[in-house]
Amino acid sequence: MRISMIVALLLAMTCAAANADAQELKFDPTRDAVRDVELAVDKARAEGKHVLVDVGGEWCVWCHILDRFFAGDAEARTLRDRDYVLVKVNWSPANHNDALLSRWPKIDGYPHLFVLDASGRLVRSQSTGPLELGRGYDRDKVIAFLRRYAPRHAVSASTGSTSIAGTRASAPA
Repeated sequence: MRISMIVALLLAMTCAAANADAQELKFDPTRDAVRDVELAVDKARAEGKHVLVDVGGEWCVWCHILDRFFAGDAEARTLRDRDYVLVKVNWSPANHNDALLSRWPKIDGYPHLFVLDASGRLVRSQSTGPLELGRGYDRDKVIAFLRRYAPRHAVSASTGSTSIAGTRASAPA
């Protein structure tokens, strides 16, 4: 009885945490996108990552398809989370986020991805149309995109070390 209560409690906590993460990753027209990207750049700099800016809206069917793609593909999600700080930026009639989006190339459809380096410079502006396949996303193309625009570092499985811009540091254990 006591074990089943503990299991139920752990399950409830896990669901609550997953729900909180899902809420954080929504396109929210009330958020300050400029500030969100600034914070993401700071975090990316501290963690040796790039920033992946996902522009779309809760109204956008393909935005939700992209979210489901990452939720269902462990390798793509791991690459994204390992190499990027993700920021969702709303574009909707309620908020076009022009203060942020006017800094970068014009968007021709949604979702749209921008990759920034750890200093906030634009690395890539990517329409997601070329990443699509049928009614979803092409796994190989998405993974190739994530690898191509990731920061220039590689973790060696044999040594457990990370090389970043010609330096070598031990990977966290």
